[in-house]
Amino acid sequence: MDHAAWTEAQESATVDVDGHAVEMAYYEAGPADAEPVVFLHGIPTWGFLWRGVAPALADEYRVVVPDLVGYGNSENGEGFDRSIRAQEGALASLLDALDVDRFHLVAHDIGGGVALRFAAHRPERVGKLVCSNVVCYDSWPVEFVSTLGLPRTASMDDDELAGQLDFAFADGAYGEADPDFVAGMKYPWLDREGGKRALARAAVSTNTNHTTEIPYGDITADLLCLWAEEDAMQPVSYGERLADEVGGDVVRLDEAFHWVPEDRAETYRSELRSFLGTTERDT
Repeated sequence: MDHAAWTEAQESATVDVDGHAVEMAYYEAGPADAEPVVFLHGIPTWGFLWRGVAPALADEYRVVVPDLVGYGNSENGEGFDRSIRAQEGALASLLDALDVDRFHLVAHDIGGGVALRFAAHRPERVGKLVCSNVVCYDSWPVEFVSTLGLPRTASMDDDELAGQLDFAFADGAYGEADPDFVAGMKYPWLDREGGKRALARAAVSTNTNHTTEIPYGDITADLLCLWAEEDAMQPVSYGERLADEVGGDVVRLDEAFHWVPEDRAETYRSELRSFLGTTERDT
C-alpha cells in the first residue's frame, strides 16, 4: 500500500487538545468486535510507518493507527500543542470517540513517550504494551529533530527539506530503502499545505521533561521492548532499562536501524503476533 492508498483509507474524528477541537486522522481495519490494537508513530513520521505491520493484523484484531495531531493527515495548523503530553490527551479523546476502552498499544519513537504516559496514567486501559526504539527517560530529543525545530525549517526550500528527509528515511534505512516508504514519509511535510511549518512546530514541541516525569512504576501492562539493536538514536540500553523497571522482555532485532517496523516488517509482525497471543498477567 502506498501513501495515497493509505490516505484514502483513513477517517477522521474531532479530538480535544487542551480545550481546542482538532481533527485527528486515523486508519482503522479489522472486525469491530475484535480486541483493539493501537499503533503510534513518532517524529518525523505518521501512521503510514506501520504499513507493513498493522494491516496484516486486521484479520484477527481491530487495528487503529492514528496520525498524531499536527502530523500526517491530521490537522496541521496553528493554535494547539504537539507535545507528547498533549498527544496523550488527544489519544484518549480519539479512543473515547471510537468506543475503545481496553486495548493493546504498540509504539515507536515519540509515540512511545505518548504510550508510556498513557499506560502509566490509565493502567486499567492498556493490556499489552510494545515499545520499539521509543523515547523514554532522558533519551531524547536527538540533534536531527532539534534542528528541524529551528524557525528556518518553515521557510526552507523544498529541495533542501527533501534532502534532509532523504537523509533520514533513504539513508536511514537498513539496506536499500523502498521508494514508496521514503515518498510516503516525505508527503506530509512537502506535499500538504503548511507542511514545513507543521514539521517545525512538531519538532520544537519535543520536551524531555514529559518522559522524565513519567511514573514508570505505575505501568501494569505486559511489556515487550521489540528493539532494533543497531539504532544510534535510541540505543537498546534504554529498552533494557525500561524492561527492568516496568517488568518485561527485550527482543533485539538485528539488521535494523531506527525505522524498525519498516526494516524488519516480517519479523516484527511475527514477534508481535506471538506476544499479543499470550495470556496477560494479572493486574
